[in-house]
Amino acid sequence: MNHIRNFCIIAHIDHGKSTLADRLLERTKTIQVTEGQMLDDMDLERERGITIKSHAIQMEYEKDGQKYILNLIDTPGHVDFSYEVSRSIAACEGALLVVDATQGVQAQTISNLYMAIDNNLEIIPVINKIDMPSAMPDEVEDEIIDLLGCDREEIIRASGKTGEGVDDILDAVVDRIPHPVGDENAPLQALIFDSVFNSFRGIIAYFKVLNGKIAKGDKVKFFNTGMEYEADEVGVLKMDMIPRKELGTGEVGYIISGIKDAKEVKVGDTITHVARPCDKAIEGFQEVKPMVFAGVYPIDPTDYENLRASLEKLRLNDASLTFVPETSIALGFGFRCGFLGLLHMEIVQERLDREFDMDVITTVPNVTYMCYTKQGEVKEVHNPSGMPDTVMIDRIEEPYIRASIITAADYIGPIMTLCLDKRGELLDQQYVSGNRVELHFMLPLGEIVIDFYDKLKSISKGYASFDYHIDSFRPSKLIKLDILLNGEPVDALSTLTHQDNAVTFGRRMCEKLKELIPRQQFDIAIQAAIGAKIIARETVKQVRKDVLAKCYGGDVSRKRKLLEKQKRGKKRMKQIGNVEVPQKAFLAVLKLD
Repeated sequence: MNHIRNFCIIAHIDHGKSTLADRLLERTKTIQVTEGQMLDDMDLERERGITIKSHAIQMEYEKDGQKYILNLIDTPGHVDFSYEVSRSIAACEGALLVVDATQGVQAQTISNLYMAIDNNLEIIPVINKIDMPSAMPDEVEDEIIDLLGCDREEIIRASGKTGEGVDDILDAVVDRIPHPVGDENAPLQALIFDSVFNSFRGIIAYFKVLNGKIAKGDKVKFFNTGMEYEADEVGVLKMDMIPRKELGTGEVGYIISGIKDAKEVKVGDTITHVARPCDKAIEGFQEVKPMVFAGVYPIDPTDYENLRASLEKLRLNDASLTFVPETSIALGFGFRCGFLGLLHMEIVQERLDREFDMDVITTVPNVTYMCYTKQGEVKEVHNPSGMPDTVMIDRIEEPYIRASIITAADYIGPIMTLCLDKRGELLDQQYVSGNRVELHFMLPLGEIVIDFYDKLKSISKGYASFDYHIDSFRPSKLIKLDILLNGEPVDALSTLTHQDNAVTFGRRMCEKLKELIPRQQFDIAIQAAIGAKIIARETVKQVRKDVLAKCYGGDVSRKRKLLEKQKRGKKRMKQIGNVEVPQKAFLAVLKLD
């Protein structure tokens, strides 16, 4: 145990964690780095240059004639994937805090750092990208010292590109991070921190042994679900899985036990022996709270069961995805999915398409509201169709978040305007260092769900960084806005919005839909309504054909007769004709500006 070190890398998005991780792997001769990021092996991760999944890998390092085993977990940096980070931190004793020398400390750096400090991890500060011409290592060092209160000598300067400082990092990991502590002779207690689905071997769970040891062929049970299995194979994670006879206290590895059903593996569960179980499960794992809800429906209704299977397999790989079945008048059977944010939702949609070949329609994202009726009942509302009748409602409460935005002082004005337009209130502002300011706002979650992050980035030319935590529920004047096509409500397009924004939002929706809905042989009325009151209307004009062309000359009554016949036909067509709403229309609602 004295020669094991478990650590993770935490940083803000795009500060060079994965590149640095590759250099560490290369230096310890774990892999040959051939092209690009080796740990980010998903196509999506490489295309977008972001880490989506945390990756665990074992390295061997020799120092002063002693061999050490280093277990590294590379984590994502985007605010939407902070749940991945919290699970990685639970399996470690130390963390490398990586800060970009050209950007300095940003919001997500601070948020992930506090998470690590809450778990009593040893923090090793690293300044990355010092080879860049625009690097400011001295200013960034001052920021880190303000943040951590550490000595200047403790900060390591490194470059993931050139490999400078990599040896110092490995030495610091061995010297500064404590070895895991646990009792080898106690009953087995192992924490599951991740799981993946393999179509040949079933579900593979990744775990860290806290007490006791686990061997191949042991009878084990999962504490919270109470299911029992035989450990067909246990081993350690390098670039591939390497089987071992047994794993002792403090080690990180995987277990294959032929589990086929996704529901049986819960991330954060405890593995123990059947014959000699531990007294209680390992604590410190909270259930994930989704922030954004959206309906996901198969384009072909016969694909409903395939979509369910695909979502279950995806949930194994991404424990923060939640879903429950729901039905919609317009779209048939589907699922109401909970995501951690908009990027998370986009990634899930992409992965469904790429990995499972599923074509899906996603409805307008919204958040959870608390609805209080006049009878004193409380109802959780996830989508507008679940709202009780307006006369029954006493009040609606919506979730508020506490947001922290770190930006250069030049952009304070536009950022404040943006937040105040979104019904935010400024709590305080503090100068972090030099020209950088940290602003704290209270904002309604429903306002930032759709396009807040994109707008913030464009206003601040990419410099502002944003992080948030759910604070509380507050009463709010919310109303349900319906979109009607030829008098029929399309439930997938209805939204809950604030009273002040309703009219402008309804008007913009109608204008946008007018561009997107294809013309038919009859007029299509697009209306926005609040209850029975129509607040906006646009008309998609019919495609007209000159039916009188063959009636030149002759009596006028012939023309009239023909036009009357036409009129009756159009009326009938309008009654039985249906309007196809293209997928583009559902997505356009998200990008109204």
